[in-house]
Amino acid sequence: MSERSPAPGALALVQSLVNTLDIESGADSLDTPDGRVPFGLTEDEVPAVRELRESLRAALLAHAGHPAHRAVTPLGELLAAVPLVVTVDAGDGSGALAPADEGPLLSRVAAAIAEALVEGTWTRLKACEAADCHWAYYDRSPAGRGRWCSMQVCGARAKMRRYRAKQTFSKGS
Repeated sequence: MSERSPAPGALALVQSLVNTLDIESGADSLDTPDGRVPFGLTEDEVPAVRELRESLRAALLAHAGHPAHRAVTPLGELLAAVPLVVTVDAGDGSGALAPADEGPLLSRVAAAIAEALVEGTWTRLKACEAADCHWAYYDRSPAGRGRWCSMQVCGARAKMRRYRAKQTFSKGS
């Protein structure tokens, strides 16, 4: 959907997971073996990953100032099950939070969020405000006030709807 560049660092994992569902068409790449491969998922793991995906989408909508699209398990509840450990690089002494078990997708997502929190990039990952889209995008705007995954598609549609609504209102007055 979006022509925007991918999120930086480990946030790209979160962005790509949220974008496995195209809300407008209903296509879900987790339905296919090829769509599960990038995440290392089995078919049995898909229901739990869908729950994670929609909890992430709700958090990304909140980053953009929008209400959740539907009732979901709070992301904090899902992440509470993931033990993170502090790692310290012997060479430069830098530290990071890392999952105790790197394998499960939930652990990798938790580590990506922890890294983004430290780097200050977590709240820049947002979901498009268009109700028929909610595509995850990384907001690179200087003020951090981006609203749509694509100004050319979702932004243009929203502006056209507002324009038409004003025209209809003006004619009815």
